[in-house]
Amino acid sequence: MSTDDVLQTFVAEARELLLGMEDSLLALERDPRDGEAISATFRAIHTIKGSAGLFSLDQLVAFAHVAETLLDLVRDGRVAVDGDLIALLLECSDYLGFLINQIAGDEVADAAAQEARRPALLARLQACIASSGAPSASQAESPRQAPPSAAPAAGEVADPVHNDAWHISLRFGPEVLKNGMDPASFLRYLGTLGEIAHITTLWQQMPAPEAMDAESCYLGFELDFRSEASREAIDSTFDFVRDDCRITLLPPRSSIDDYLKLIAEAPEGLERLGEILVASGALSQAELERALERQRQAAPPALGEMLIQEDGIPAPVVQAALEKQAKGRENRSAATRFIRVDAEKLEDLINQVGELVIAGASATLLSQRNGDTALIEAMAQVGRHVEEIRDRALSLRMVEIGESFNRFPRVVRDVSRELGKDIELVITGAETELDKTVVEKIGDPLMHLVRNSMDHGIESIEERLARGKPAQGRLSLHAYHESGSIVIEVADDGGGLKRDKILAKAMDRGLVAPGQALTDRDVFNLIFEPGFSTAEQVTNLSGRGVGMDVVRRNISALRGSIDIESQEGVGTTMRIRLPLTLAIIDGFLIQVADSAFVLPLDLVQECMELPDGERLQSRGQSSHYLDLRGEALPCLRLRNLLNLEGESSQRENVVIVQYGNRRAGLVVDRLLGEFQTVIKPLGQIFRHLRGFSGSTILGTGEVALILDVPTLVHDASGREARLLGESNAGQAIGSKQPA
Repeated sequence: MSTDDVLQTFVAEARELLLGMEDSLLALERDPRDGEAISATFRAIHTIKGSAGLFSLDQLVAFAHVAETLLDLVRDGRVAVDGDLIALLLECSDYLGFLINQIAGDEVADAAAQEARRPALLARLQACIASSGAPSASQAESPRQAPPSAAPAAGEVADPVHNDAWHISLRFGPEVLKNGMDPASFLRYLGTLGEIAHITTLWQQMPAPEAMDAESCYLGFELDFRSEASREAIDSTFDFVRDDCRITLLPPRSSIDDYLKLIAEAPEGLERLGEILVASGALSQAELERALERQRQAAPPALGEMLIQEDGIPAPVVQAALEKQAKGRENRSAATRFIRVDAEKLEDLINQVGELVIAGASATLLSQRNGDTALIEAMAQVGRHVEEIRDRALSLRMVEIGESFNRFPRVVRDVSRELGKDIELVITGAETELDKTVVEKIGDPLMHLVRNSMDHGIESIEERLARGKPAQGRLSLHAYHESGSIVIEVADDGGGLKRDKILAKAMDRGLVAPGQALTDRDVFNLIFEPGFSTAEQVTNLSGRGVGMDVVRRNISALRGSIDIESQEGVGTTMRIRLPLTLAIIDGFLIQVADSAFVLPLDLVQECMELPDGERLQSRGQSSHYLDLRGEALPCLRLRNLLNLEGESSQRENVVIVQYGNRRAGLVVDRLLGEFQTVIKPLGQIFRHLRGFSGSTILGTGEVALILDVPTLVHDASGREARLLGESNAGQAIGSKQPA
């Protein structure tokens, strides 16, 4: 792996760590006593700092070190968690994200302004550190050292472990050698203050030989040290290397709780119970060897039980080590199940599978024309395997929608504060999976909808209280699968859309004819028209009439649709429906005139042939209605809608499709059956055409267009509604003419 590849891996991991850090900080804001959130935040910044040091990213390392020092004081309870601290740490997270984007070579807006924030952020961090009475970040201790004299809290186990020596845990940072420090020299100097009774070298962090840097330090040490020297004297041994290592000192006969904390921080590479206990100083190497010898001589109980019964090791210490052992095995098992694969390789695999599907369709067609039964059966079996390969390949690109949802807690927090509103964000269905490409492209439309709901949907605290609502507004993001698609709902409990106001604005702009009958859904969908806005004032977030039309356009580009449900005074739900994948779908092949088209199979409910004597009730040139078991089903005659010429079939067929809660019938000439459809994008010349989401290649080599059913039905119904409105308006004008 080249240096550039390794650096890109660092960038990807650092971004993931920053997202996790933001989540932890928001959790900490909700519960300032959440110790796990504090630890997770510290681990994130510590890992970013350590990894950045491997690449000599000094600017990033220096800033992260100051933030890490402050978080260390927060862990020790020497700096209180409050709103100001959370805001500062979130700003630090943003600045670190800016530095990482620069490292990745991304184009950064207002880079100079971002960089200008650094001195102020550092000054605020140093002020927080100074308020605790701790030394400045350049002199501060590395990660935590609990005072040995601290009394245990109520309920804690405070029995001493029988070790009569100091236990010193040392983890040298990878940069220590590059900074001119030799770990061995510190160990030699420590020997002048007393006796190193035992030393264990921890090598689990060493990489594979080909990835090893001769100038980096990968070793850690666990020492039992007998000395009459004071804690301060022992601790001062490491003054010159303090910024490049993590040190923990446990005095003789420390409490069990001290060892439990040390076990929790033990390296993940330790697999055996004895190794973990020795590494934490709860057991000497000699004691471990004696216990193992006794275990070999007979059929004794498990090692942990023996250490408790015969060596007097406290049960809580052994139990903590066993839990650490299980966690380490679980983490290693998970690590071996996953590998990183370049997205371009997956894209190429999907393309090759698509070509295989097309070739398979062609071969199947040839076998059917040949009429050889054995060949037809063999091709059917090949087709089943190709379909399975297709599904497996597509599943490799499926990721959780939570990747897009994860950034919204921070957005809701910041925007609600800017607007002076109290808004709770509820996320459900984050584990729902869909194509990675869709996840990447749906982020911006979702962002606009979320910000719009906060700005225009949810009322101010005063308005909510006046209407008898809770002061805190509720915004929810919900994702789920439905009929082979994924549905994402953005819902709020705000004031809802004002139907009459939207309709009046649409009439002023000429979007709706006077007297035109529109359903609530049709009225609400007017907000997606270009430049449409009912906002009475422009804010930093919205109100300019720019955005909602772009939202619908971007969703349509993903072969999706968006619908609105709203009740004035109760709230609004924006419902986005998206395909699971943009690469290969199950299709249903139809023929209209001399042309073949593909419908997404997930939308097809049923097909029926119109009996000879049954006619569709006409309403306009292309729109009709069919009496389907007592239901008036709107139908579109595709021949007329698409202006196709050619010989008509003797019998017409109706394909009944459903998307969301809408149903319609498509009148076609022939039904050609199911077809594995490899989606090809339309060329630049045809991209302006509405009603088509792509194209595909048939087994015959012909090209068939894939129909965008929601857009076709929406456009046709809108066109008929406008014609009806104009007709009604004309009749109304005519009735006013004098006789």
